[in-house]
Order: sequence, then structure tokens, then C-alpha cells
Amino acid sequence: MHSGDDAVIDRDGFDQLIALLGELGYRTIGPVVRDGAIVHGEVAGTADLPEGWHDIQAPGRYRIEQGGDPELFGWAVGPASWKSEFFRPAETVWRASVTDGVMSLQVPPHPERPVAIVGARPCELAALDVLDRVLAGGEVPDDRYTARRAGSIIVAVECGKPSGTCFCTSMDTGPDARAGYDLALTELLVGRHRFYVRVGSEAGAELLEQLDRSAATEDDRRGRQDVVDGARAGMGRSLETEGLAELLGRNLEHPRWEEVAERCLSCGNCTLVCPTCFCADVKDVSEVDGTVERTRSWASCFDVDHSYLHGGPIRPTTSSRYRQWLTHKLSTWWDQFDTSGCVGCGRCIAWCPVGIDITEEAAAIRATDGALDVQ
Repeated sequence: MHSGDDAVIDRDGFDQLIALLGELGYRTIGPVVRDGAIVHGEVAGTADLPEGWHDIQAPGRYRIEQGGDPELFGWAVGPASWKSEFFRPAETVWRASVTDGVMSLQVPPHPERPVAIVGARPCELAALDVLDRVLAGGEVPDDRYTARRAGSIIVAVECGKPSGTCFCTSMDTGPDARAGYDLALTELLVGRHRFYVRVGSEAGAELLEQLDRSAATEDDRRGRQDVVDGARAGMGRSLETEGLAELLGRNLEHPRWEEVAERCLSCGNCTLVCPTCFCADVKDVSEVDGTVERTRSWASCFDVDHSYLHGGPIRPTTSSRYRQWLTHKLSTWWDQFDTSGCVGCGRCIAWCPVGIDITEEAAAIRATDGALDVQ
């Protein structure tokens, strides 16, 4: 088999795929139900996946419910993105110590086991592409990110049931998987329960060749298209992107920024759940014995100290910090990386404690383009 080929596997074939990844030495991560949410965890077979679970998402709302059906991927996205597998929330960069007057530097080794992701959504493939441009495609690539990405396997599953906060169609990042995967699966429930599989890389082709599979038929291909079309028609949100970057650029003094600041808690939840945010803090901690450890952890532009320069922060108000976040996502990201920083996953809407909706805020500014804050 080769990239571009297709086939069909059943649930047993899916189990074979997960088992094969483990045999090949991959740390296989997929969606699991834990603590009332669909999150990431190690999976040994399809029994570990969220069978029959469905999500209900709205501004400031997230819950899951059990439907008692055999569907494994009848949900949209959970609170965590796959970014965390490659760009860790916190990690040690290096540690220095002094022994008998001689300093030594220890750098933690790269992970010995590569990661295989099972169940990545198309919007998350787009997010990883954005992070690849930022963290791997620049003049000084992040070596730990690139090492984790280089050895990874991505098994995508196309989205059949978007949530009330999804708008990937507006961002042209889904619900169909187009690139960035080794294998792309579409769960088909009409007739027999099966998975239509498309090959996206030679590594994916080698995996599929070792599974029990059948040839894909036109019914399977039409079934896959029906799933994608149904998801596209069922988007919970939409965002008008025509001229959006320029619109935001000329409305930096719009009164809407102050209006949203009256609700915003500056908690940073939107940046923590965003699959493309990459800001980080680097801190050195010195011990009394002379040991120094440098760590890196995720940071948020909603933290007042994030913009601290000599003399104080340059974004001291909530309105200025929210404006920074939204305009970076939807406007200035284009200047930096020739793409949007938003993939339409809707996490920032669902996980905002006060239900601030990025699509609503952009639409409000568009509807009153040119308004000035005269207060």
C-alpha cells in the first residue's frame, strides 16, 4: 500500500492497530473518559476509548453523557489538545551542579519512546501544523518539540458530530482530514460498524498492511462523505474570516474591548486549552548547595506579568490583554506565520468560565467597524 490508498477495517482491525503500535515501541495515547471529561490517556485497545460517550458544549459549559451506543468517536474535542504531547506544559531544560569546585551540566534526554496519537481531530492536525511552523520551522527550532514530533505517528479520526462551540468549517480546518496524518479514519455506523481508512504517509501504509482489512467500496466512500457533510452542516458556530485580520488591525481602540473586559476574568483558560498557543516562561531556581535548575512552563498573555518590561507591564488592563490575545490569534499571526492562529476547535468558548465567545466578539467588531472609544 502507498500514501493515498484506502481500505476498511472493523473494530478488531482497530484493536490490531493499537496493539501493533505498542509492539513497535510507541507510547500510544488516545481519548479516554476520566473525571467527567474526555481527556488523553494511554490506550491498549478500543475498550479504552469513549464508547457511547457524547459531549455537550456551549459557552462556559461542558459535559458528557452516555448514550449506550457502540460509537467510539461520537464527540468533538475535550479540554486538552495534543499540543501537550509535544510541547509539554512544564519540563526541565537543564540542571547544573557543582562538585569539588567543578560545574557539570545535565540536559534531560529526549523521550526514549515515541508517541502514537490515536483519535486526533482534523482541527488538531491543523493546530499541529501551526506549531510546526512556530516551533520547528523557525531559524532556531525547539529541539525537544522537533524530536517528539519527528518520531510520532498520527492516527486521525474525522469528526462526525461537532459540538455547539465548533467552527472549524469557517477556518477551513475540518471536519475532513486533509494532511498531517499517517492514517485517517472515518467511523461508519450505517450498516455494519466499521472504519474507512485513508493512508497519508508511507509509515501509515506499512501499518495498514499488517492489519486485517477489506477493500474500500463506493458505499464506504459515500458513507465517509456523508459523515463529513453532516458534520459540516452541523457546526455550532461560524466566523466570517474575509478581511478579518485587517478589520481587527484598524479597530484597536474599539469600545468592544472594554465591554468584554467587564466580563473577562483574565484567568488564562482560553490560552491553556488553545491548541496553538505557545507562550512559555523560563525560570531558574538556585539551591543552597549551588545546584541550578532551569525549567520551562506554559505561560499566558492574560497574566499581567507576561508583558512586564523595565518599569512595569505594557498591558496592565484586562481589555488590553484580551485584545492582545484575540488580535494575535486572528490578525497578527498572519504577519508572523502566514496562517491564522485559530483552528476553530471552540475550546476557548466552552472553557471560558464566563462564556466569552471569540466568534461573537469578532462579529461585534465587524458590525460596528470604525467605532471609537470616546470615554
